[in-house]
Amino acid sequence: MRPRFTRSTEQIAAAIGDKQIDFLVYNAALSYIGPYLATDISTHKNIAAANAVTQLGLLYYFGGRMVERKRGGVVIMTSIAGFQGSGYLATYAATKAFNRVLAEGLWYEWRPHGVDVIACCAGATATPNYINTNPGKASALEPPAQHPEAVVEECLRKIGKTPSFVSGTGNKWVTFLMQRILPRKMAVKMMGDGMKKSYRIKD
Repeated sequence: MRPRFTRSTEQIAAAIGDKQIDFLVYNAALSYIGPYLATDISTHKNIAAANAVTQLGLLYYFGGRMVERKRGGVVIMTSIAGFQGSGYLATYAATKAFNRVLAEGLWYEWRPHGVDVIACCAGATATPNYINTNPGKASALEPPAQHPEAVVEECLRKIGKTPSFVSGTGNKWVTFLMQRILPRKMAVKMMGDGMKKSYRIKD
């Protein structure tokens, strides 16, 4: 019985046709910045659909064929926002936690079949979409936004060697501080306070 996929997965599969795909990068993402209740529930559902549900279908469809051929690579772009709760970015951050854990699980499952999977946990990255959000500086500890090329170069060096990684030296230090040094409550508070200040959010 043929699996039933989301409409987006079906459309992508139809557009590609019989072309062999050996390397998949899932970098599609939606985000909403602001209080959870200040937008319609449909916004949160759309974020979950784009960041998680569609990804499941594409991994199943294209990843499954890579496993059959015993060759391939998959990059799942995720975020350090997903390492703890992130106030005013709650749904996006939750999907990014999902992305990392999914990639790590598939890294283990698919590695014996010749398919490398990696989760790239990026911080702020100077893409046009990020720049257009007009973020301010949250604190002196906040690393500068990375250039996209630097994130890509590090990811390509890491794939096949580890199930997930944090890109950029500054992001590595901040993640170590928040995950290994600070109490969980303080890490969550720092994220929320930082978002509130960066985007001038009022409760």
